Amino acid sequence: MAEGATWTTYDADTMTQAEIYGVTLCDLGEKHPEIVGLSADLAKSTKIGALGEKYPDRFFNFGIAEQNMFGVGAGLAKVGLTPFISTFSAFASMRACEFLRTDICYQKLNCKVIATHAGTSFGAAGSTHHATEDLSIVRAFPNLTVVVPADGIETAKAVRASMDINGPVYIRIGRGFEPRVYESETYDFTIGKAVEMHPGTDVTVIATGAVVLHAKQAAEIMKSDDGLSVRVLNMHTIKPIDKAAILKAVTDTRRIVTFEDHNLIGGLGSAVAEVIVESGKGCAFEKVGIPDVFTIIGYPEDVMHHYKIDTDGIIEKVRQVMGRDFEEDDDWEDEV
Repeated sequence: MAEGATWTTYDADTMTQAEIYGVTLCDLGEKHPEIVGLSADLAKSTKIGALGEKYPDRFFNFGIAEQNMFGVGAGLAKVGLTPFISTFSAFASMRACEFLRTDICYQKLNCKVIATHAGTSFGAAGSTHHATEDLSIVRAFPNLTVVVPADGIETAKAVRASMDINGPVYIRIGRGFEPRVYESETYDFTIGKAVEMHPGTDVTVIATGAVVLHAKQAAEIMKSDDGLSVRVLNMHTIKPIDKAAILKAVTDTRRIVTFEDHNLIGGLGSAVAEVIVESGKGCAFEKVGIPDVFTIIGYPEDVMHHYKIDTDGIIEKVRQVMGRDFEEDDDWEDEV
């Protein structure tokens, strides 16, 4: 944990990802006077209001005007400040899309976008507030780093690590009390490097965000019930994606399944598939997420179960993939 942090890993059980982000940002603000916070009338919901309470002269509320907020954020970055722009994922990636792309990414400005209420985490708010397309949008923007932490602990690490990147960063987090994945902060977190959550040699599950915990639980159940050795990779960085970890999994396990709380078009699964196809290596591959539909409305856990991106769904799909045939040899030439 960074020196001076005012929360502990015990707090991760009672604080949301956004709350931990707010506290972490305040800690960073003590050491970095160039940090400023920007909100579009969602300071309380996104928890960036904590920075405003501690440093009112470094916090700006733009009302319901996300495009204006991103434009001003670009201007603040141009004069040497480090804006943390916080709003819902659906608004950051769509309502302010052109401003993120042209004002911030095009100029490679040092803005950090904290996109909350991602995926279906705002389940009861309805399909308009679900952010199931944002990864496919933002990972296409040049110069933009895209990170999807698995829990509050990883969110704190991602926020701190974003300060080491001289350029725009999009950090995608949930809304509510998503369960804790990590027991402590004592693990290596590097933007662009996947974290192995469970060792395995039979099949590899690659997950991101809130689905990581379900993948880890599924791997433990399948080891006990099926005797399966399931490798689980937490692909917390979507861009730049960890190509080495993906290709090692292809070589080691020859079966890959991705799971994400996002549309199947353009998200984690697509990014992993691109790496595999470009390598010329073949494997049994499946991607699981939100199909090409607008999501149903309900509690997040029910929505995740419906789209089979929870523990039960992961077990079901992995068992199916284990039944698929492929050429299990070391000669890749005939598979190019």
